[in-house]
Amino acid sequence: MKALLCTEFAPYHQHKIVETDAPIIRKGHVRIAIKAAGVNFPDILMVQGQYQVKPPFPFIAGAECAGIITELGEGVSHLKTGQRIAALPGVGCFAEEAVVPAEICVPISDKMSFEEAAGFVMVYATSYHALKDRSDIKPCETMLVLGAAGGVGLTAVELGKLMGLNIIAAASTQEKLEVCKEYGADHGINYTSEDLKARVREITGKGADICYDPVGDKFTEPALRSLKWGGRHLVIGFAGGEIPKVAFNWMLLKELDVRGIHWGAWIPRNPKAHMENMMELMQMYEQGKIKPRVSGTHKLEDFADAMRALEERRVMGKVVLTMG
Repeated sequence: MKALLCTEFAPYHQHKIVETDAPIIRKGHVRIAIKAAGVNFPDILMVQGQYQVKPPFPFIAGAECAGIITELGEGVSHLKTGQRIAALPGVGCFAEEAVVPAEICVPISDKMSFEEAAGFVMVYATSYHALKDRSDIKPCETMLVLGAAGGVGLTAVELGKLMGLNIIAAASTQEKLEVCKEYGADHGINYTSEDLKARVREITGKGADICYDPVGDKFTEPALRSLKWGGRHLVIGFAGGEIPKVAFNWMLLKELDVRGIHWGAWIPRNPKAHMENMMELMQMYEQGKIKPRVSGTHKLEDFADAMRALEERRVMGKVVLTMG
């Protein structure tokens, strides 16, 4: 089978698609004929050796995928061959086949394309966990979303609006802000040309109740300082590059909460709650309440183009690879 096989850490454009042996089926696992795979910022970091998780060599890159089950391992009874599923094993998805634990497979709606499904689990489940399980949100509160047109950012806009929040989307271009408005944003801030803190205060009067922050870098400080008394700052990730260092006196002065969101580590500690969240999200999709945005598709062989688009912040929603 064809796969993005990593035998050493290197810049992503130096890696190659090669022919390699298909993985062997194992007990409690299923084999998937992959139709599409989502491309995420951690995938870039992982192949370059810059991610906190460093798989042993050789490994196949790619955290999430969607496809059709072609073989069941011993002990798997709740799934069947021919079933359409999405999965997020963390590695192994930039390939024509994968063998993944049956317990992480999520059956997908017949209405959902493989391209949509390939980019669904990570971003929607992250944002839903952040808002439902970690935010203590109340109807009509205001949430500032940084990187609002990106993968997780856009789902936070969409889900936050569904959950009764007023949404301020912050992004780097007017085009991105227009997409955010399509997904429910009430206000937009272009943080390349506007003062983020001042604009939040102008829009809200007292400040935002919640900040959803997948960006970090230089944007965390003004966002944190734009929160009102008792506000909550949700730390999702650091797509901006640098991990920010903040002064703790800010939290003291306005009794702010800074809450870490580590969805991947939360799953094994709360598997039942995770599956409930996924079923609720799939129901929202079935009802037409959420619509995954796939901004671009690339063939497996063109993975570097997809990663470059992500790295250069040109992606609005998700970018995916297609197989065959």
